[in-house]
Amino acid sequence: MSILFNKIERANPQNREVKKWYPSLKTVSRVSEKEVAKQIADETTLNRKEAEMALDQFQKVLITNLLASNSVKLGDWGSFHLRCKSEGSDAKEAVTAAKIKSLTLHFTPGKEPQDALKSASFLPAESLVSGN
Repeated sequence: MSILFNKIERANPQNREVKKWYPSLKTVSRVSEKEVAKQIADETTLNRKEAEMALDQFQKVLITNLLASNSVKLGDWGSFHLRCKSEGSDAKEAVTAAKIKSLTLHFTPGKEPQDALKSASFLPAESLVSGN
């Protein structure tokens, strides 16, 4: 199985006249939570409903821990943590929670997923249309 990519032409932000071509990953479809649960059920002794409940509970536990200033590490799979975008201040005393503009959830993959990604193969999406 290969990861598909499109070929996209982009301009240089400093010089809009200079353009180069870049690979851009293509998403074929989105897999729903129910489909993930079905795939988990197919590979384990859980039935589909139990797998759905486990995913739902994982989401609740993840959110609860992140909102309590914890990161969540899942063995060699990786860890989830929050980052914020904020407004800078000239003085330490001026730093307040109001300076935080947004939170983003980040995932840092562990060794096993990183190793798996190193062995990825790529295929131009246009080759599927042309039959190559």
